[in-house]
Amino acid sequence: MGTIEVICGPMFSGKTEELIRRLRRAAIARRRVQVFKPRIDSRYDPDAVVSHTQQKIVSTVIDKAGEVLQKLAPDVEVIGIDEVQFLGPEIVPIVKDLANKGVRVVVAGLDQDYRGQPFDPIPQLLAEAEYITKELAICVVCGNPAGRSQRIADSEDRVHIGAQGAYEPRCRDHFSPEPQPGTTPMQQELLPFLRSNEG
Repeated sequence: MGTIEVICGPMFSGKTEELIRRLRRAAIARRRVQVFKPRIDSRYDPDAVVSHTQQKIVSTVIDKAGEVLQKLAPDVEVIGIDEVQFLGPEIVPIVKDLANKGVRVVVAGLDQDYRGQPFDPIPQLLAEAEYITKELAICVVCGNPAGRSQRIADSEDRVHIGAQGAYEPRCRDHFSPEPQPGTTPMQQELLPFLRSNEG
């Protein structure tokens, strides 16, 4: 039976790490696995899905959702898609069709944008999924569970590719829907250490 699994949450919550873990376990179980990633996400490696902790798995790079079907290897049993929010609503019927054909589809992505609004197509995929995992990060301000990605880069574009230096995980209380460029709590905490090592 085909299934859809959605791994969602904010940045730095371990979504990609969990995706890689599941796909590696499927490969160990001798399932034929194929991994896809949007070309727009080239932060760590242009040809691999890479977590913030530098775990890595080779992937097929695509520019748009329809290329999943065009580049699909024969007899694939398990498909992984990282950063699925960058593929738009067109990915939803593709994922549904693959699951209906008996494929296990595991997707990972942000469920909220930098303003805290639902990030399509994750809400639609959640409605279709058999299995849902909501990952949480740790708020850099207070240490509580963080479900939001605070933008600290000076940009108001909905899509702004970045990692540390562009975003921080924040809890509900310490999140702001407006970008907060400048010295952040995480950076303030590191300042004494950095100053003591100058020179």
